Amino acid sequence: MATADIDSGTVLKAVREIVPTLRANGRATEERGWLVPENIELLEQAGVFRAAVPRRFGGLDLPLADQLALVAEVARGCGSTGWVANAWISSAWIVSQYPDRAQDEIYGTSGGSLKVSGGFTPTGRATRTDGGFVLTGSWRFNTGIRGADWNILAALVERTDDVHEEVYAIVPAAEMAIADDWDVTAAAGTGSCTSSVTGLFVPAHRVVDGFEVLEGQVADRAHTAGTGREYGLTAYVMALSAAAYIGMARAGLELFLDRLPGKGIAYTHWEEQRAHPHIQFQVAAAANKISAAQALADSWGRRMQDAADADERLGMQERVEIRSQITYSVLLAKEAVDLLHSVSGASVIARSQPFQRVHRDIQGLALHGLMAPLGGFEAYGRVLVGLDPDTEFF
Repeated sequence: MATADIDSGTVLKAVREIVPTLRANGRATEERGWLVPENIELLEQAGVFRAAVPRRFGGLDLPLADQLALVAEVARGCGSTGWVANAWISSAWIVSQYPDRAQDEIYGTSGGSLKVSGGFTPTGRATRTDGGFVLTGSWRFNTGIRGADWNILAALVERTDDVHEEVYAIVPAAEMAIADDWDVTAAAGTGSCTSSVTGLFVPAHRVVDGFEVLEGQVADRAHTAGTGREYGLTAYVMALSAAAYIGMARAGLELFLDRLPGKGIAYTHWEEQRAHPHIQFQVAAAANKISAAQALADSWGRRMQDAADADERLGMQERVEIRSQITYSVLLAKEAVDLLHSVSGASVIARSQPFQRVHRDIQGLALHGLMAPLGGFEAYGRVLVGLDPDTEFF
């Protein structure tokens, strides 16, 4: 199907149709420690990896709300697959924040469909050299590296003074050495292995200043005004990630409700668990938490899109508030699954039950440093009481 024939509704419909397959492949994905090939192929066929690629390169260039809906739906099928899709889509968008020469090189050879992973903690070092940098280091939790086309790496520039200089470099994923060290209890299927490079030359057009890319101020970008896609790096990455949690919470509610008919409460006279008022209360509370998380997502999504459409940059307080709301939506989604898990009964721990995987995945991913409430609440609380947010990640 030609790109011109695909729109957001077509892609979303295609993803909804494959949710049962993604869910059925959940155990195999987890045991493999990486997405089964069928999942990647189905997402490719649906057009998911075109979502954030600019139209001039054959992508779909979908607005934020449509991207959020796609990620949530993939995660409703499989948490690990949703998290990888989120990483690949959001990092593919980050390429649009690089100079045009880098965009031409990366997007221009993608055919409109692109998978980009990234190690965003600056655990590498970059040394200036003629025409670019030499990069050495290793990066943990590199989600999607096992199937990515390109990889974004944060590194500190080696200097003789005390100035802290951080850069983001884009390298071909094939240049990365991948360790077999992903052995975890949650999001096991994401294959977020440690990756490394030693003495890798990266041309200057594929290396940007860390602060400039966070603030959307990278030079030599001709296609910025009027695109409606200049969201700000941190806000965009966090927003897309939050959709995965909401999708997992929806899956948890669906799976819980599917198990209710005919299920009693052990060691009681209740032959139907769903007839018990406490169960009804917990189900309603969980559903409302998910709805509240989605309402927050709709709200910050509109604010980010309205600002992008107007070619405006949200103010510091608005961005800090959005970060706080994103982390709160993650907390709500996690709490919804926790509530349902607490009344699921002992049989839910069987690995044959998909709900236990949803519960473990959302528990583990909720520990993500950028998505945990601690940092988001602190920054917003500081601003509310008249202090500096004390972080550049908003």
